[in-house]
Amino acid sequence: MTEHQPFHSLGPWVYCPLCAGGLSITESEELPRRFCARCDRVYYHNPVPAAGGVIIVDNRVLLVQRKFRPRVGEWTLPAGFLEYFETPEHCAVREVAEETGLATRIDGLFGVYAGHDDPRFTALLVLYRMTATGGQLAPGDDAREARFFSADEIPENIAFLAHKTALCDLFGGSLKVSWAEPDSARARMTGKTGGSDV
Repeated sequence: MTEHQPFHSLGPWVYCPLCAGGLSITESEELPRRFCARCDRVYYHNPVPAAGGVIIVDNRVLLVQRKFRPRVGEWTLPAGFLEYFETPEHCAVREVAEETGLATRIDGLFGVYAGHDDPRFTALLVLYRMTATGGQLAPGDDAREARFFSADEIPENIAFLAHKTALCDLFGGSLKVSWAEPDSARARMTGKTGGSDV
């Protein structure tokens, strides 16, 4: 594996979802993958796409506190997983509305992040710069709380490394939390070593 592939998962499948036959393991594109000989089909275990928003008001960023597992009580940027029919932009607007009560517009791409520390699966997180255009700030859906934080108020318990890295990108050296070294966060994202622990 290369430094850009810190780990690889074969996925949860044991039986083919099309024919119910047992799956073997084959090598494809230099990685082990599940394979159904009966269907002649390789099952790729790809990241799950997610999208969300970076919303700044008076130099404070909007975060939500998680209500459900995993990482109950920890904080993230408002974000969630794409529905089958959605674009990332639509997903980001919907998730922000569901979790914060705010209507928003997208102002541009903020960044794209790999999330390898979610116990459910690997995520590919697309974050947009967004501006609130209406609504009233109130937690909803799977958010217990929603509020704005300045750089020196960011909670220590940010749920996922992708969100930590995005906050490092947003605030840079002005973050006052133990994991807020951008080089360290970036190293954990890519599997490189060095720097302090996140």
